[in-house]
Amino acid sequence: MPVEKVSMSLDAELLAQARKRAGGRGVSAYVNEAVRRQLRRDALAEVLAAMREANGPVGDDAMEEVRRLWPGPDDEVTRQPA
Repeated sequence: MPVEKVSMSLDAELLAQARKRAGGRGVSAYVNEAVRRQLRRDALAEVLAAMREANGPVGDDAMEEVRRLWPGPDDEVTRQPA
């Protein structure tokens, strides 16, 4: 895939952390992946907003079922079969 050189400004502390995390692959690759991940999140948010517009909000009962089946990383419960 073609690449293009850009100039950007980052908070100094953020850049220091990125350099530390990036290691040998370099900050450019690290930032490239972060932008790719954010673009996927943005696209998903757009799909969810369109679904919400078409179907209305997800009901409390359905959300509770989802949380039971797919707990977040901080939840102490384990995934339960339906």
